[in-house]
Amino acid sequence: MSQTLLFASDLSAENRAAFARAVRLAVESGARLDIIHVLDPYLPRRVLHDLEAAVVADIRATLTDLREDYALPEPSSLIQTMAGAPYAEIIREAHERQADLIILGAHRKRGQPDLVAGTTLARVLRSAPCPVLSVSHLATQAWHDILVPVDFSLTSRHTLRETLKRFPEARLTLLHAWDIPGERELGSNGDYARWRDREVERLRTQLERETEQLMGELDDVPELELVLEQGDPLEVLMTRLRRQPPDLLALGSRGQLGRQSQITERLLSEPHCDVMLCRAW
Repeated sequence: MSQTLLFASDLSAENRAAFARAVRLAVESGARLDIIHVLDPYLPRRVLHDLEAAVVADIRATLTDLREDYALPEPSSLIQTMAGAPYAEIIREAHERQADLIILGAHRKRGQPDLVAGTTLARVLRSAPCPVLSVSHLATQAWHDILVPVDFSLTSRHTLRETLKRFPEARLTLLHAWDIPGERELGSNGDYARWRDREVERLRTQLERETEQLMGELDDVPELELVLEQGDPLEVLMTRLRRQPPDLLALGSRGQLGRQSQITERLLSEPHCDVMLCRAW
């Protein structure tokens, strides 16, 4: 069965980066690109009818402009409008079209995580039946470097599989944050330091074994690096994103970093890179 990518357009200038990425992904994967725009259901029927034609014309014109800007061929596409609550309609359309991927623009309130929770983007991320891409960066290059936080749970294994399936030629960095108890209180104690070093070495051996086992379950594994960093998982991830941002961050929707709502809000308010959020299963 052919792939379907679902792009939800809000017609804004900030949405162009996500639109361009959606077109590029559709062309590269040979998928059909379904482009939707959700109208305000409380507008008068006559206004909705006139507005629908204007919206479709604007989307077609933007699609033509982006193809010319990025020198891309025309993908198989379908443009439709519907009225309703944006997040609910996007999720419903994803189910009905059996979408393989939802592509959305990034949250616009930069640096304000407290304003993220009720946005269309955050709601879609919580309930989507397939991976969701939040795109804020220009689609001028392929996603070569992908960061995947892992804790070797079922969620992180599923996220890794989804990433490998969609980007088989990318370079993957698996990031595992660890935090050994007592560091703050006993870090200067010699006996504790020796115990800590043994524990870290044991952890690395265990994680390397887990990584090797996981790679054995997958086909065509690309270039891959396992990185261990000490500290709170959320802060470790945010620090790495600031200092060494990847092209794409692939994250599971549950479990691997804890405090999932916090990590999602931070990532959406500080988009150091594009983000793919995958279902837990």
